[in-house]
Amino acid sequence: MEPSTGITDGLKDLKDKIKALLHERKAILLAHNYQRPEVQDIADLCGDSLELSIKASQTDAEVIVFCGVHFMAETASILCPDKKVLLPASDAGCPMADMITAENLRQRKAEISTGKRVVVISYVNTTAEVKAESDICCTSANVIQVANSVDPSHQIFMTPDKNLAQYAIEHTNRNIVYWEGFCPVHNNLTVAQIRETKAAHPEALFLAHPECPPEVLALADEVKSTSGMIAYAGNSERREFIIGTEIGILHPLSKSNPEKSFFPADPGMICSDMKKIGLREILRALENLQPEVKVPKKIREKAKGAVDRMLAIPSE
Repeated sequence: MEPSTGITDGLKDLKDKIKALLHERKAILLAHNYQRPEVQDIADLCGDSLELSIKASQTDAEVIVFCGVHFMAETASILCPDKKVLLPASDAGCPMADMITAENLRQRKAEISTGKRVVVISYVNTTAEVKAESDICCTSANVIQVANSVDPSHQIFMTPDKNLAQYAIEHTNRNIVYWEGFCPVHNNLTVAQIRETKAAHPEALFLAHPECPPEVLALADEVKSTSGMIAYAGNSERREFIIGTEIGILHPLSKSNPEKSFFPADPGMICSDMKKIGLREILRALENLQPEVKVPKKIREKAKGAVDRMLAIPSE
């Protein structure tokens, strides 16, 4: 059944208003790979949170509308201090990022300081205050390279994701302890679910995000970040894939590879915070230039140091 003309016209009107305001405000619209399909489709750039902030910093846009969650907008503010950063849904947060505070980090670092120098590696999925207390940041794509960049004689403390840390432990020879945080969406994926999905799709490769538990990653054909999954699926000759991450990524995967099939490892892998932004929220943010996310200068400069040290590591 075709959608009613009224609904179609209403969506077109919303999109036209957003595009006009983006031009008027000299704004750029960024959307994370987990966002709603209609948000991704209207965005200027889609991708991982850090890559979006880096690309936005290289444009002449005066306003960044970040369709993601709070820590992502903070990262954009850290890298683009002269731009106004808007988060269309001010309550779009990240449970994992909220599992550790700057004070938690300082206390735990003091507890594990036993003579060795402690180097704090924080996932980009953290608040600006936690980044400011860290020595270096990492992403799900470069965590192994970042860990290997640390002197082997040093003690590494990784925050906040225990699964990403265990993935780094398995693939490096560094001494790593970690905070017991996790992403609820990824951490709930089970071996039983993977085996059931593999049985249903025996020809499919299983691509898993490193935020998944170690026993799930052990069953993966490839462990990739969200953008890594999109690139891998595009370059692979295989036609079927089981995707072990938030289901929002199925939209860009299918859009880029219409001749291939993508199956969620668990259809319930939905981040409710990532779905809080829709076209109406984007339009309201552009109309009001609110809600704005601005990281204070003192925190921003320290946090940027951790991000810059990560970016200085050569990519493979």
